[in-house]
Amino acid sequence: MPSSKKGNQNKENFRIGRDFEELAAQFFLDRNYLILNRNYRAGHKEIDLIVQKGDVVAFVEVKSVKSKSLGHPVERVTRRKISNLTKAAQQFLIENDITGADLRFDVVTFVNGKIEHFPAAFPAAEED
Repeated sequence: MPSSKKGNQNKENFRIGRDFEELAAQFFLDRNYLILNRNYRAGHKEIDLIVQKGDVVAFVEVKSVKSKSLGHPVERVTRRKISNLTKAAQQFLIENDITGADLRFDVVTFVNGKIEHFPAAFPAAEED
């Protein structure tokens, strides 16, 4: 059975995405954060990394691009993505009985392999 080119490309993109998520995790570990969870899923919603340092819990979206020709990857975090991240974060907090922590949503980007960290990149989405 021949494999489809699109299927192979999707697998490759998935693998590359996981590689960048691993680099982002190492970035946080190098800065003395604890990794609370990787690829946390709440239904179809996913948070790439959940990290903690002191009283701060950060929900991290990892984005990578080969060039900024279509804009900076931090700009690719859509309102829908923010809404999904917010709902998944709420579920994580409930499941893990986390209260009293300072919460934020970070974005880690890779452009041509160069890492950038955007702490508190956006606020939680307001309830619908």
